[in-house]
Amino acid sequence: MFGKDIGIDLGTANVSIHVKGRGVVLDEPSVVAIESETKRVLAVGEEARRMVGRTPGNIVAIRPLKDGVIADFEITELMLKSFIDRVGGRSWFSRPRILICAPTNITSVEQKAIREAAERSGAKDVFLEEEPKAAAIGAGMDIFQPSGNMVVDIGGGTTDVAVLSMGDIVTASSIKVAGDKFDSEIMKYIKNKYKLLIGERTSEDIKIRIGTVHPEGRRESMDIRGRDMVTGLPQTVTIRSEEVREALWDSVMSIVQAAKSVLERTPPELSADIIDRGVILTGGGALLHGLDQLLADELKVPVLIADDPMHCVVKGTGIMLENLDKVSSKKM
Repeated sequence: MFGKDIGIDLGTANVSIHVKGRGVVLDEPSVVAIESETKRVLAVGEEARRMVGRTPGNIVAIRPLKDGVIADFEITELMLKSFIDRVGGRSWFSRPRILICAPTNITSVEQKAIREAAERSGAKDVFLEEEPKAAAIGAGMDIFQPSGNMVVDIGGGTTDVAVLSMGDIVTASSIKVAGDKFDSEIMKYIKNKYKLLIGERTSEDIKIRIGTVHPEGRRESMDIRGRDMVTGLPQTVTIRSEEVREALWDSVMSIVQAAKSVLERTPPELSADIIDRGVILTGGGALLHGLDQLLADELKVPVLIADDPMHCVVKGTGIMLENLDKVSSKKM
């Protein structure tokens, strides 16, 4: 029995796993539910996510990754072990080689934490790769030619912006503004305007169903329920798309600024290529309504959303796994 090669997109919101020869086999929320006293793991992934905000006092639903890096080492290790076992990655006879993606500007300490968590969850060898590079490859860009490709990868915890050429990153920026920040901004806005407390899941629901960030975007509304801060009783209010745009405006403009700063630092020849080819949006945040139009207006270049943006990074790890032997001469 030979060891498997596994590619992991270790995201703040979701973990996706690609097994060589089988494709993407797992896509689950990065959530672990544990019993607070005994530290016993009760659920991992989707089952644990359903418990967020709905558990009794002795059960805690933890998201062990924050802003693209490990916030709780032990829980991350338990979560990775569970997911790797679920996809049949480990066996008595062999341990897998794992390729993990990380944001571009993480420190060496944060890199070491990711590497150690993967090793302790059963990896034989661990390779770290930069997220925007995997996202660009997964989106179908040929980054190995001497021409400029620009990718904006908006995940759960971080947004990575990078210009790639000749198989490597030329200029890049990573900011801690992404899907989670959007959710918290919506929660904060509703709390301040309506004196209504809502949870993460309701906030995410608003973002997906009626959210927009472009002034010419959708004009929709939805009823939401939460707890009235004054009476303490359940209350229903109606939210409109324009309000969501107002709530998200500052966060979205910081992504625009990051993209502008990367373009300003890009060599002129590569800038010319980007004008021709456009910018590719990947990650779950790419699905935020009107974001592609807003970026196109602000950057003055075409902006395209990748096919299946949620899985670009993990698909990219799958393509990189095919070439792992160039990185490592060890036998599988």
